[in-house]
Amino acid sequence: MNNQRVFITGASGGIGKGMAEFLAKEHQVIISDCSEAAVHAAQQDLATRGCVVEAQVFDVTNPDHLLGLKAQADAQRIDVLINNAGMQHVQPLEDFPPEKWQQLIDIMLVGPAMTTRAVLPAMRKNNYGRIINVGSVHSLVASAYKSAYVAAKHGLIGLAKTVALEVKEADITINTLCPGYVDTAMVRDQVKQQALAHGIPEADVVQNIMLKNMPKKQFIEIEELAGTVEFLIGPYAKSITAQALTLDGGWTAH
Repeated sequence: MNNQRVFITGASGGIGKGMAEFLAKEHQVIISDCSEAAVHAAQQDLATRGCVVEAQVFDVTNPDHLLGLKAQADAQRIDVLINNAGMQHVQPLEDFPPEKWQQLIDIMLVGPAMTTRAVLPAMRKNNYGRIINVGSVHSLVASAYKSAYVAAKHGLIGLAKTVALEVKEADITINTLCPGYVDTAMVRDQVKQQALAHGIPEADVVQNIMLKNMPKKQFIEIEELAGTVEFLIGPYAKSITAQALTLDGGWTAH
């Protein structure tokens, strides 16, 4: 199960880049991002850490890029697809710009559906595939002012369950990771938005909002997610499919 070809979306930073660094030790990793500058900067940074990865400009909402991904899977094989691309916007629904709401759904729900659609024919032909959606604890519960994000992340679980049933005859699995807050740039960028939305100082956001529902009171580490991915693509997880794997520090125990 070593030396699999792994394609990661939204991997110029944060969770995606961290997963790439972890998985590149044993696998052929392709990092992708809609920004050419960002994805190549990530590739160079990973190289300084001894990680050799391919870099590719890829926008999960671009039909031409999706056609290219299908051709790539057909010609070169993609064993593992990690749907990680994401963004956040924090605002009450009545003030939420409709175009921003649609953008979040397109990137975090329609995008994973279409990337999965693109690689499935090759995975069926090879009788092997592992698809992992990077969801969130917000795939399971809700928080105020995040209607688009929560809706998209909830949708990932339904998508995975449906696809799992459709590919049941093949050695293909699809699962959704549901972490609590992970210490990434995107989460740090939320602090100011959360402070404005809740009307509290930025200093209070981490403890009083972000970690409030996590009994362990600590951010999830990217290595925890990457290690879970390594397990899911390994030999002991071939019967794990259509599942939401929750790494939330006890959040959903409430």
